[in-house]
Amino acid sequence: MKRVSPYLKMQVLGAIEFAPGNCVVQRIRRVATMLFTDESNVPRQFTWRTIQTWYSRYRKDGITTMTPKPRSDRGRLRKVEPEALLSAIEQVRPRFHGRLPKVSVIYRACIEQGLLQRECVAPNTFRRIIKEFELLRPEPLVESKRRLAFAKAHANEMWQADTMAGPYVQNGAVKTQARLIAFIDDASRVCCHGEFFLSENTDTLIQALQRALYKRGVPEAMYVDNGSIYTSKEISQICQRLGCLLCHTPVRDGAAKGKVERFFRTVRDSFLSRNLDLSSVAALNRAFATWVEDEYNGREHSVLQMRPIDRFGLDLSRIRFLPPNQSNDELFFIEQDRNILADNTFSLRNIRYEAPRDLRARKAQVRYSRTRFDRVVVYFKGERMGEARPVDFVANDRKPAGAAL
Repeated sequence: MKRVSPYLKMQVLGAIEFAPGNCVVQRIRRVATMLFTDESNVPRQFTWRTIQTWYSRYRKDGITTMTPKPRSDRGRLRKVEPEALLSAIEQVRPRFHGRLPKVSVIYRACIEQGLLQRECVAPNTFRRIIKEFELLRPEPLVESKRRLAFAKAHANEMWQADTMAGPYVQNGAVKTQARLIAFIDDASRVCCHGEFFLSENTDTLIQALQRALYKRGVPEAMYVDNGSIYTSKEISQICQRLGCLLCHTPVRDGAAKGKVERFFRTVRDSFLSRNLDLSSVAALNRAFATWVEDEYNGREHSVLQMRPIDRFGLDLSRIRFLPPNQSNDELFFIEQDRNILADNTFSLRNIRYEAPRDLRARKAQVRYSRTRFDRVVVYFKGERMGEARPVDFVANDRKPAGAAL
């Protein structure tokens, strides 16, 4: 179906004001009988329900709702990741003895072995992802890809981030493999922040990113892979609020993040080879923080011919830092849309909240912390309205002081 342009929508809404009728509903029904010409001189006619929807949105949110918005998940994979498809393909490849069968045959083999579920990835989706990310390209073509060595001119122009599997540490009665999340500045090679966690998820990535930003400032861009935590909605929202461009490497191209991969090699050779205290992840992080600041950032780099921390300091006047205040913590909150009801309340996690301002019959954006959930902040059209509080039904039932009985 051809999309209606904002110009044509406003033309229809303008006709409502001059259409005959005693009320808005009658005028809208009269406009529904009219013909309108679009930019291509094609006559168009719209139902009264469509016109009423446009009119209601225009009265509530203004002209911005006349512009058609793309889907929020456009271009994003919702149920399956390219890495998962690549892993499934690699497991069924030995069945074909080196020959490359049709995509439909590979898909059927993945389904039969239980590596994929049809509910999560349909045949057309499987074919599209393979074509988009070139998952069936022979490995030699990937390995021989032409590369040019590059480096940013200034600190904090770009960070590279990735996750590395670390040693097993004591976690209660069992041992758990720790995961290192690290951020490397491209120009200075400074380790902006690195921390071991017992799990690799969105919460741990947000925690590591928050500490890196407070320590080294806000980067202009961040270069990450296509892992689930690096493509999550939360990370995209945080980068958008900070004005940081989130870039992803091509699938099956780990060498694209050469600097952070080289840092991980240094971690394995110089840090993990020591006799470390693995009684807890906290003890491991204390030793790692000391090693990063005293030895890695404070030792002359073979390429830079100077210490990374000194190279970072040359661009200190260009770096934008985040002051540690309560408002900046809201940059790392998850955001969801909520419809404010007629009593100026909304529900979040089965709790009724009262909006800080009169936002009845409007759609607002609600931000809250994923881990603590101690504050709920309401935004409307990009403006901070204030913190919402749980509804006190008993207090709302009391009459104001001095009110007549």
